[in-house]
Amino acid sequence: MKIEITEQKRPVLSEEAKAEIQRVIKQYPEGRQKSAILRVMHIVEEEAGGWLSPDTMDMIAEILSIEPIEVYEVATFYTMFNLQPVGKYVFEVCRTGPCMLVGSDNIITYLENKLNIKVGETTTDGMFTLKTAECLGACGYGPMLQCGEEYHEYLTPEKVDELIEACRRGEIKGNKVV
Repeated sequence: MKIEITEQKRPVLSEEAKAEIQRVIKQYPEGRQKSAILRVMHIVEEEAGGWLSPDTMDMIAEILSIEPIEVYEVATFYTMFNLQPVGKYVFEVCRTGPCMLVGSDNIITYLENKLNIKVGETTTDGMFTLKTAECLGACGYGPMLQCGEEYHEYLTPEKVDELIEACRRGEIKGNKVV
């Protein structure tokens, strides 16, 4: 895996995010704040525009009083974290067996052609990023993709077109604050 280092200053956390982080950390015993790492990373990633730069991961380490490498290990292990800038809408298409059997590879190809990008890329307008995902836990509903916190199931090219247009109209919640 190649990690591209892109400039990003540490995000300024909103008061709501700071309060949520403290609420999450307080759920764990003193000295065990590292247990909050996944949730804290998600909160900070959202505040940081949808991705975690090295500076942002350093900030998370400071918040949790842990070593930066501990944050980097989690960020590089889980594919749910973005380590480079992403579009407002990230389409994560399930690519595991059950979804492939019902055509997720065709949906990936369709999205690549429709958006004029390859998997792992972002459109030039910064609107869409296309990724693949390991099992999204909805095997009976494939082919499917996740955009933000929403699942879009039983995909066809027509449904993909509708989803893209709904995103462009602002009817779908994006992955990041813009």
